Amino acid sequence: MPEVIIPGPSGRIEGRYHHNDDASSPVALVLHPHPKHGGTMNNKVTYNLYKAFAVNGFSVLRFNFRGVGRSEGEFDNGFGELTDAAACLDWLQKINPDAATFWISGFSFGSWIALQLLMRRPEIEGFVTVSPPANMHDFSFLSPCPCNGLVVQGTEDSIVEEASVRKFTDRLNSQKDVEIDYRVMKGADHFFRDMQDELLDHLSQYIKIYSEPLKRRGRIKLDKKRRQLPKTS
Repeated sequence: MPEVIIPGPSGRIEGRYHHNDDASSPVALVLHPHPKHGGTMNNKVTYNLYKAFAVNGFSVLRFNFRGVGRSEGEFDNGFGELTDAAACLDWLQKINPDAATFWISGFSFGSWIALQLLMRRPEIEGFVTVSPPANMHDFSFLSPCPCNGLVVQGTEDSIVEEASVRKFTDRLNSQKDVEIDYRVMKGADHFFRDMQDELLDHLSQYIKIYSEPLKRRGRIKLDKKRRQLPKTS
């Protein structure tokens, strides 16, 4: 689990990177929760997202957003954090030019940033989110949602209401050719206290099943104009 320093738009970005020796291995990027509420790349949920990808043959990066840990810069209300994530994806592409596929993942605030990046980058073909803050942010930009994904939510989450996440996933599943696997963990709070092993099982199971066809397919040429959000600056 080597430490890496990545050049970012606001200075250096601190990360941890697991590299799979197979050049065609799929690649994943993991985003942590809100920097102003103690979120870091070492958060337990964030680490288990990272671990779930690593054990299923992915090269995977988790990193600290600007102003967190040794990453330079200051919190930027999601705008700068999105550019941090984009810079990290650029770095992953540079060192994994033959990757079969790219996935994006995030927990809470990190889910919001991850899904915005999904809409900007056509090379991303899968997503895994935990507790996306559907009661705090407008996710209508996922129209249409370009790929399938997993959403995991706890019933006892006092920060992100389960009803709001269910409504969000129902809306996505109503779209044509999109399948969102929505998994509700009974008794889980926002941080999945005492339920990390069960969470890891859900994450790993989904990643294993849905990444296998993409691994076998190998790398494909993507239309980079397929989707794009308006610029945030």
